[in-house]
Amino acid sequence: MAGKFFGTDGIRGRANQFITPELALKVGQATGLAFQRGDHRHRVVIGKDTRLSGYMIEYALVAGFTSVGMDVLLLGPMPTPAVAMLTRSMRADVGVMISASHNPFEDNGIKLFGPDGFKLSDELEHEIERMLEQDLAPRLAGSRDLGRARRVDDVRARYIEFAKRTLPRNQSLEGLRIVLDCANGAAYRAAPEALWELGAEVFTIGDEPDGFNINHDVGSTAPDALIRKVREVRADIGIALDGDADRVLIVDEQGRLVNGDQLMAVVANSWKEEGRLSRPGIVATIMSNLGLERYLQSIDLNLARTAVGDRYVLEHMREHGYNVGGEQSGHIILSDYSTTGDGLVAALQILAVVRKLEKPVSQVCRLFEPLPQVLKNVRVASSGVMQQESVQRAIKMAEEKLGSSGRLVIRPSGTEPVIRVMAEADDYNLVEDVVDGLCDVIRGRASAAAAE
Repeated sequence: MAGKFFGTDGIRGRANQFITPELALKVGQATGLAFQRGDHRHRVVIGKDTRLSGYMIEYALVAGFTSVGMDVLLLGPMPTPAVAMLTRSMRADVGVMISASHNPFEDNGIKLFGPDGFKLSDELEHEIERMLEQDLAPRLAGSRDLGRARRVDDVRARYIEFAKRTLPRNQSLEGLRIVLDCANGAAYRAAPEALWELGAEVFTIGDEPDGFNINHDVGSTAPDALIRKVREVRADIGIALDGDADRVLIVDEQGRLVNGDQLMAVVANSWKEEGRLSRPGIVATIMSNLGLERYLQSIDLNLARTAVGDRYVLEHMREHGYNVGGEQSGHIILSDYSTTGDGLVAALQILAVVRKLEKPVSQVCRLFEPLPQVLKNVRVASSGVMQQESVQRAIKMAEEKLGSSGRLVIRPSGTEPVIRVMAEADDYNLVEDVVDGLCDVIRGRASAAAAE
C-alpha cells in the first residue's frame, strides 16, 4: 500500500523537508490514539538508527505520544528487529523505529509495529493517515493524564541475549575470524558484542557513526570495503548489515559476495535436513533468481513468489504457514525467531551451518549457479505507458523469446519514476537483447507521450 504518507515500509523521506518535526508529532498523536484500547496505562517503545535527524524526530514523537497520554520508553540506537522484539517483550502497545534503512543520512523514516511486533496492516495505516489530516486537538489528554518518557539502559543486552538464543546453547563460534560491517548504523554496538560473546574473533568496520556516515561506502549496499577487509585479514567470513540491520549479505573467504538468494538456499537446505521447515518450501519475491527456484525443486522444496517488499513476503508467510522467506537484497525473515527481517539472526544461522559442516563459506554458501539476470531502469513520466499497445506487444514477443526456460519481470518502481525491466535465462546474450529491446520500446513510447 502506498498512500500520501505511508509507503511500502512505513513513512520515509528527506529529513526536515518531508519528515518534519510537525509531521512526527502528528504521527505520534495519531498512532497513540489508534492504539489506545482499554483502560490500562499505554506505552510505546521508540528506537532509532544513527542519523543526525534521529534526535529531532525522536523528541517530536515523544511530544506526540505523551500528548495523547502514552508513556514512552526510549531505546536509543537499536536495530529494527530489536525494536520489534522489545515491543513484544516489554508488553508495549506500539513500537516505533526511526530509520530510513539503507538510504543516505539525509533521509529518515518512521516504521511502526503493533503489540505483536509485526508491521501494521494496511487498514491501520489507512486509519492513521486519516487522522493525520484531522484536527486532533479535541482528543488530546488532560493535564493530569499526560504521558511520561524515560530512557531504558539495558535493552542492548536483552537483544544480544535474544540473538544468541537462536543458536543451540553449546554452539560456539570460537576459531572463526569474522569481519563485520555495521554500516555505521543501528547495530554498531550490539552486533560486534554478540559475535564476540559467542567466541568469534571479530574485526569490525562501519562502527564509528557520526550522524552523517550511515551507509556511506559501507554496509550491505556498498560491500567493497568489506571485501577488501576480508582479504586483508584473511577472514573466514564477512558480514554486511545495513543501516537498521534488518538485512544482511555475506562475503566468503575468497572475497566473493553472497546475496540473499544463496543465504535462503543455505537455511532452507539445513532446516529441511533438521526437520525444521514448517512447510516444504520458502517465500521470496519475483526478483529472486530462477536458479534458486530450480535448486529448491531439486531438493523437493517449492518457491512461493510475492511482489517486491519484505512486508509482502511476511504476509504470505503468515497466511500460508511458511517459516523461511526473504529477498535477494538480504532481508531474511525467520519467523521462528523474528517478526521482521533480522540481519544478525540470519547471519548466525549461516554461521551455525558453517560450523556444523566444517567447510569454507565459499562451499557452504554456493549451492546453485545463478542464471544470467539483467535489470535496467527506464525513466518515465507515468507508468501508464505500460498500457500502450506497442509496449504490450513488445512484452509478449519478449516472453516468447525467453520461452519456458526464462523469466521476465516488468514493474514500476515504488520509490522513483522508473519502469524496472528484468529478465533471466540460461543465455546471457539473449537476456541482454530482450531487456535492451524492451527498454528501447518503453523509452520510445514515453518520449512520444511526453511530446503529445
